[in-house]
Amino acid sequence: MNPLEKSAVNRLRQDFPMLNKMMHGHPLIYFDSAATTQKPSAVIDCMSDFYRNHYGTVHRAVYELAIHSTENYQDTRLKVQRFINAANTEEIVFTRGATDSINMVAYSFGKVFVKPGDEILISAMEHHANIVPWQILCEDRGAVLKVIPMNKKGELLFDEYVKLLSPKTRLVAITHVANSLGTINPIKEIIKKAHEAGAKVLVDGAQSAPHLKIDVQDLDADFFVFSGHKLMGPTGIGILYGKAEILDQMPPYQGGGDMIEKVTFVKTTYNQLPLKFEAGTPMIAEVMGLGAALDYLNQIGIERIQTYEHTLLEYATKKLMQIPDLHIIGQAVNKTSLISFVIEEIHPLDIGTFLDLKGIAIRTGHHCAQPVMQFFNIPATARVSFAFYNTADEIDRLHLALSDIIKRLK
Repeated sequence: MNPLEKSAVNRLRQDFPMLNKMMHGHPLIYFDSAATTQKPSAVIDCMSDFYRNHYGTVHRAVYELAIHSTENYQDTRLKVQRFINAANTEEIVFTRGATDSINMVAYSFGKVFVKPGDEILISAMEHHANIVPWQILCEDRGAVLKVIPMNKKGELLFDEYVKLLSPKTRLVAITHVANSLGTINPIKEIIKKAHEAGAKVLVDGAQSAPHLKIDVQDLDADFFVFSGHKLMGPTGIGILYGKAEILDQMPPYQGGGDMIEKVTFVKTTYNQLPLKFEAGTPMIAEVMGLGAALDYLNQIGIERIQTYEHTLLEYATKKLMQIPDLHIIGQAVNKTSLISFVIEEIHPLDIGTFLDLKGIAIRTGHHCAQPVMQFFNIPATARVSFAFYNTADEIDRLHLALSDIIKRLK
């Protein structure tokens, strides 16, 4: 495997029109890829070409445009299957995003499998999208929500997790990578222990799919969810992977067109997987864009991306730790390319505002992870998150900008 060299990264950067922008008189440095990634021209052009030259609905007509749209739509499902190594395309459900996917499982899985007194486990580092749906489910079904604790490094306490598992545990819903801390959780071991207890596992892969090689069969995940817009694709498209034998037992999340086999006023029978979970006219152009994004990532190689981004993480960690009064929140041994930090006596909002004036885009706030902020007894953090289009030179500019902010504000 050839590593991503500086020259290769510079060539790849030319594929992203937004990276050529000037912001407040400075070249844009985009350090918010954990929120959403910039889009390569291949994705933009694919969607534009579809709308301009090939637009047609799917599954519903015999004219040529519709036939080609359906073929390309289904081809993306195959690309997703291969990207995460699912057993077959029936296990790939198109949704509106990772949040939609989690809510779908909470409703449909919960309706069949969760009874009063049952338990759902989540972790202390979850995004709100992997907290609130389970709270709603537990309130509705009379189930109990339990939380796996973590330490001050931002690592799950695995022994405590094992103690929480019981015959009452129906589902473990766990983030693969924490969006507020960058922690990479030991998902394979977590799944193994859950299965030994008779529980199923949903993995929130919104932050892992763009950065790590995913093999759902090797992980033995029961469900795996992610969003297209975090891996160079468009917004409005997500993926729910579920083992076919489990999805078969789950009722539809929504009713409407395309998810039916036969409708009468007396009884409706449902379509086969995965269409049973895809009611209504789908996000056709967004699916096409996701397919183009996966093609683009596959051309680079996810392992090369992972290796390069890790070098950025190490370099940025070293540079930021040189800054007086800066504290990194989340120092797990296993991390992906994300750093949350605070600076003494300077609010993260002020950090983000001043960096923006220097053309540097970062995220500030609680990152939809308020329990994490409460655990560390802080209101918010500043967060820089990297993709393969970032460079060490940009990190150097961040270092200089932060040093200047401290001089001005302290």
